[in-house]
Amino acid sequence: MDSTIVRLRSPSFLSAPRARPFVLAINASGVRLTRIPVIAMKLSQIASALDVRLENGSPDIEITGLNGIEQAGPGELTFVSNPKYAAAARSTKASAVIVGEDFPAIPAAMLRAKDPYLTFARALELFHPPRRYAPGIGANAHIGPYVVIDENVEMGANAVLLAHVVLYRGVKIGDNFFAHAHAIVREYCRVGNNVLLQNGVVIGADGFGFAKTAEGRWHKIPQPAPVVIEDDVEVQANSCIDRASVGETHIARGVKVDNLVQVGHASQVGEDVLLCAQVGLAGSTEIGNRAILTGQVGVVGHCKVGEGAIVTPQSGVAHDIPAGALVSGAPAVDHKLWLKYSAILPKLPDIARAVRAQHPKR
Repeated sequence: MDSTIVRLRSPSFLSAPRARPFVLAINASGVRLTRIPVIAMKLSQIASALDVRLENGSPDIEITGLNGIEQAGPGELTFVSNPKYAAAARSTKASAVIVGEDFPAIPAAMLRAKDPYLTFARALELFHPPRRYAPGIGANAHIGPYVVIDENVEMGANAVLLAHVVLYRGVKIGDNFFAHAHAIVREYCRVGNNVLLQNGVVIGADGFGFAKTAEGRWHKIPQPAPVVIEDDVEVQANSCIDRASVGETHIARGVKVDNLVQVGHASQVGEDVLLCAQVGLAGSTEIGNRAILTGQVGVVGHCKVGEGAIVTPQSGVAHDIPAGALVSGAPAVDHKLWLKYSAILPKLPDIARAVRAQHPKR
């Protein structure tokens, strides 16, 4: 069966990563611009819905979105549950901050809660309620064998979508996009020019985010923030790049992702990075430009791997790695030091016997 090529007007969306006021909707009557609705709530309404106490702020402050403590700006709500970010809470530009009941006063309006993290998860639900999908195929088009393109999708010239590819609503894609069979791009993700997705890739599945309730159960945290993929990126078979609760998961220009790689929610991957097979990045990991993570490397959440660093196979990164470093082992250490560890390891039984012989039990 012949491949189908989609030719639409080239988009210009990548220049404004946070803004998505308009999308193209294509139907039988032509092309129209559609504004994505923005939910706005007064702080008093949010406090009532979340059953929290408002302090140090007007109940009429309008909130239109949520963001991380360091990224939030006017009109946005954020939270602090980790003492590491206490200083950021005092200087945040957010209009309001969800804090613990005993958290020190800050200049911004505060919503005091027993569990700020869980409360923030529930606040996300207020602004991003679960979408209800009508049965059937999306409004735009059905291309080739079992390809589904949902409504409000914008795609550049020369795209090729093979069997069973699915593009969710609001997806924006540049020129020369090539998606092999069973690749999926989830709602409102943005993909640049010359991007290649191999079989079974999933872009924008929900990040792995859950908050524990007082009863010990796991409460799902909504993950509405998109994945943004810049130009010249290739993602190989069965790899997953997860969406985030706030901000975005960002894959910079020229990144190459091998098979069976997991990129966690809100991670930031720099230009020309190589992520080899079975690499796993936990949430909010930062990988510097031109770093190389070889096979089966794991990185703990919120860690930074510096520009040009190389992490050798099966290493575990549990702390920040400086730029240009070559590290190995679990936990990862300087490669030369790891070589010494490795040389000593087979000799440990003999060393232990010698120590016991010199220091017999009394």
